[in-house]
Amino acid sequence: MKLVKRNIEMMKSGLECFQEKCTRFLGSNARQNKDLEHVSYSIFYERALVLVAIFAFFGAGSVQARDNISIVGSSTVFPISAAVAERFGNKTSFPPPTVESTGTGGGIMLFCQGVGAEHPDITNASRRMNPSEFQLCKSNGVTDIVEVEIGFDGIVIANAKDAPAFNLTLKQVYQALAKDVQIGDRLVGNPYKKWSDIESSLPGARIEVFGPSPTSGTRDAFVKIAMEKGAGEFRLLAEIKKQSKPEFQRIAHTLRDDGPWVDSGENNNAIVQTLIQSPASVGIFGFSFLNQNTDKIKGSIINGVEPTFENIASGEYGISRALYVYIKKQHVGVVPGIQAFVAEFVNEQALGDEGYLINKGLIPLPAAKRATVRERALSLTVWDGS
Repeated sequence: MKLVKRNIEMMKSGLECFQEKCTRFLGSNARQNKDLEHVSYSIFYERALVLVAIFAFFGAGSVQARDNISIVGSSTVFPISAAVAERFGNKTSFPPPTVESTGTGGGIMLFCQGVGAEHPDITNASRRMNPSEFQLCKSNGVTDIVEVEIGFDGIVIANAKDAPAFNLTLKQVYQALAKDVQIGDRLVGNPYKKWSDIESSLPGARIEVFGPSPTSGTRDAFVKIAMEKGAGEFRLLAEIKKQSKPEFQRIAHTLRDDGPWVDSGENNNAIVQTLIQSPASVGIFGFSFLNQNTDKIKGSIINGVEPTFENIASGEYGISRALYVYIKKQHVGVVPGIQAFVAEFVNEQALGDEGYLINKGLIPLPAAKRATVRERALSLTVWDGS
């Protein structure tokens, strides 16, 4: 490939000369050719144009070097997307897609790096792509993005099945995990070491929470939903929110760095093993993962509501969010099978009330919303970022 590109560069250089009516030959021995002036300019010009077209085809970013779909992104959406990929591979003639769990933020970063075989075709996300990420895509030439909202998921606080059950309020969750908390009339560094330090009825175990990393969409959703709601229960923080929402969010989103909160990457299976080995600890991840591991772990009651399929679907469970996939339309028709894969993903047999993705913990959208999502996905309607 390097040799091809080098020779094509020579042809490009020759084309520039011919455009200036230069009589320089494109090959290495041209200057010794005494008959060069008799060679037809038009023949060389046409050949140069052909080779420049070849250069455009083989140049950096050509996606024809890959024949299987590449998918990255959210660890929460991973089992959902992997299930669709497996079904797609079994029922079509296309190669099975490659699905990688990189985290929402990491997946969007990879997706937005550019157009070409070295860049993913699809990224999964457990939150919506934010404006700065959308602009990153645009600045790197990823201008045609199709957004597909696939359903809902809850965020659970879980522990080992044989460990004592947790019954928490979001206010207590904030007190356990925030870097700064209100005590009296001021904010102080979090002093709570054990759950019972917060409320005597809670377990006497030390606070140890294994949670998603900063690049995770689950982490983003958890701090925006659970931590903000918990922080809003405190008078001082509620006043700060009225005066400056950015400052309120900074305080509410900043997690402890003194030990009780442990960043655990994107490997939810590793968190489950840790919870089994350390029954006093708890973990935070998507309901879809809890749903697949009910023989090992159980979800905590939050604000009096259990994290069940029905409670999340109804909106009664307070920590829930939408899930997304993003498709790079510029790869459609170049990497084989993308449009057919999208059709499988939004099929009613996948996303519907009785779809096979329910077994992976996906909470379906309402029927009318599913119909709208399906229409936009099948038509590959480009998202404007709003």
